[in-house]
Amino acid sequence: MTLKLGVPSKGRLMDKTFAWFDRRGIALSRSGSDREYAGTVDGIEGLSLMLLSAGEIPRELAAGRIHLGVTGTDLVRERLPLWEDQVEAVAELGFGHADLILAVPAAWVDVDTLDDLDAVAAAFRARHGFRLRVATKYHRLVREFLTSGGVADFALVDSQGATEGTVKNETAEAIADITSTGETLRANHLKVLSDGLILQSQATLWRSRVAPCDDARKRRLAAFLERIAEAV
Repeated sequence: MTLKLGVPSKGRLMDKTFAWFDRRGIALSRSGSDREYAGTVDGIEGLSLMLLSAGEIPRELAAGRIHLGVTGTDLVRERLPLWEDQVEAVAELGFGHADLILAVPAAWVDVDTLDDLDAVAAAFRARHGFRLRVATKYHRLVREFLTSGGVADFALVDSQGATEGTVKNETAEAIADITSTGETLRANHLKVLSDGLILQSQATLWRSRVAPCDDARKRRLAAFLERIAEAV
């Protein structure tokens, strides 16, 4: 029985993942056309490749349907409750860096910290009769961050795209989103709170703690991890 490795199925994340493994003597490749989601592995025995979306990989790891997977820290932490019981980080891959941040309108010159935001949120609710809205697709991480930071009067608004535009469009008063350069934030007249870093994310190789492993798979996994550790 082989070990199953899940890798992002397209784009720069797939290309950089293939290159990362190639530098360690493990050649990953897509079988057939770009529309096919099968792949091959050369350079190590007992490893099969599955091409999945980055968002699917945390779910497949937690379900034990794949033994190893490459995806972002943000997706694992957001999509897996008690993630440390389900997966283990094997290696950070050094690309796909992005920060999950909390941002407010740049015009809010007196709002720089979570304490400031809490005061504004309370005043906003008293004035408007509803909670200050924070647009995001990272509901678990943002709710935990705001609650632990003492912000009480907020409501999360689901946003699966163009999150930075929700403030201008008046569907939210603040946002929490992934950023790498901050250019889109600045273009939309938003600023990051001084203590508004929620999570630093990057592409990471994860091991499932729940995927079934017989003795043969355990040996193959140990050999794979040793190979990666030596290269890292």
